[in-house]
Amino acid sequence: MEYRLDDPNAASRLMNRLRLKHWALLAALADRPVLAQAATAVSVTQPAATKMLADIELAFQFPLFERHSRGLRPTPLGDEVVAYARQSQEGLARFLEGLETKRRGGHGQLVIGAIMGAAPDLVARAVAEIKRERPLLNVRILGETSDQVGTLLERHEIEFAVGRFSSLTQHNTFAFAPLANETMQVVVRRAHPCARQRTLTLAGLTAWPWILQPLTSPARQLMEEEFTAAGQSTPANLVECASVFATLQLLQASDAVGALPESVVRDHRGYRKRPEGIRRADAYRGTALRNRGDVHCAPATVR
Repeated sequence: MEYRLDDPNAASRLMNRLRLKHWALLAALADRPVLAQAATAVSVTQPAATKMLADIELAFQFPLFERHSRGLRPTPLGDEVVAYARQSQEGLARFLEGLETKRRGGHGQLVIGAIMGAAPDLVARAVAEIKRERPLLNVRILGETSDQVGTLLERHEIEFAVGRFSSLTQHNTFAFAPLANETMQVVVRRAHPCARQRTLTLAGLTAWPWILQPLTSPARQLMEEEFTAAGQSTPANLVECASVFATLQLLQASDAVGALPESVVRDHRGYRKRPEGIRRADAYRGTALRNRGDVHCAPATVR
């Protein structure tokens, strides 16, 4: 099979040959490389799924998957097709959910992603204002860390995100607008032995257990820069935790040290802030991320 970019009939051929079930199968294969499992996910038999996949590759006129003993592996072009299939399925699911909401007398839905550092301030105020204007709008907030909301945005599972870039190339994928700087605080529980010390440096805290976000998150990357600047290695006694609320619980239950956005710990009386720990508070920036302008957003998103 040969793929030709200059084929004027490519779009009509795909529309004539591929149905929603074909795209659903491709989306299922994104998470289930074994064809039998993907077939079950879309409620067809394995022979039917095999024929559907053959029809899909015939329509595209190039192979989408390499066959291996452990299942199917997308080719480079297959990755692009599978990503689009997943996005189309997410878009269809949101469309149908919004349509059902309107059928029942509601006013659609808005799905956004937000890091927990932005949720207490920026997102909470924005959602409250939106709900005042559109009380029947169904608003869903997803996500914990910037890398998580970035993934949700890439998959079109959310309309837009409030977070930070988690890689150097994401500015090529998303349109964005700066919102605010955000201060990070090194925190311990109030009963922690360090809480009674008058002066404390980041270097002096590295001997204690630490709770930090995963390496893929901008907050963790900032902390690694701070350890480097202080001439310290990453603490050996470390728990990686993506959940802000789980981090708060772990800090309260142990003598661990954590690094959290100031907006998260500001209203919690059970924690002692150690602001001496972070040199560059302005390095941790909040950013509003959204798909490029050529991607359609739900009406509730455009304001």
